[in-house]
Formats: sequence, C-alpha cells, structure tokens
Amino acid sequence: MATAGKLELTIKINEFPDNVNTVENNWKQFEVDCDGQIATIKVKPKVFKKLEDAQANYPMWVAAIAGKMGEATPNGFVLAEPNIQVFEKKPKEPKDASEPVATAT
Repeated sequence: MATAGKLELTIKINEFPDNVNTVENNWKQFEVDCDGQIATIKVKPKVFKKLEDAQANYPMWVAAIAGKMGEATPNGFVLAEPNIQVFEKKPKEPKDASEPVATAT
C-alpha cells in the first residue's frame, strides 16, 4: 500500500497572460505553457485583480500560482483550486567596479 501524499503545484509567471477570457460568473480563465504542458487556470475576478495590479504598479514582478492538478485536457491539465500571490521583483544591483577583485595564486 502506498503512503498517502498531497500533490500541490506552483506555476511562476512574470508577464501578464495575453489570452484571458471572461467565463461564467465573471471569472477569468487563461492558459500558461509550462514546458509544453498547458495549464488552464480559472480564478475569481478578485484573485485575478492581483495580476492586473502587478502589471499596472510594478515594473518587474513575479506571480506564484498554486493549486492542485485537476482534470487532464488534450494538451495539459486544469489547475484546480488556484490561488495567486504576486511579488514585486527588484532589479539586481550591479557590482561595484571599484572593489578589488580577488585573484588566485
């Protein structure tokens, strides 16, 4: 008998989805290509607003879309019970050129 486990997926994106459809109850549905597997994601308007706010307010951002693997589709799967968290991404500071560089001897 196998040990019981829980499969949770996290999909990270850093650009606004361009294929957003409004479906029943005003929910938003879009697809994300995850290395050839197409994840279909459907969320409430309030949850989708997090992506819209990130696009409008942050020059760079990353969104973590977490959920369970749902039903299979012809080219991937549905992400069940998705939730979205958005984080502002800060550009990396360039290294100071005036610092001495260590050399191997």
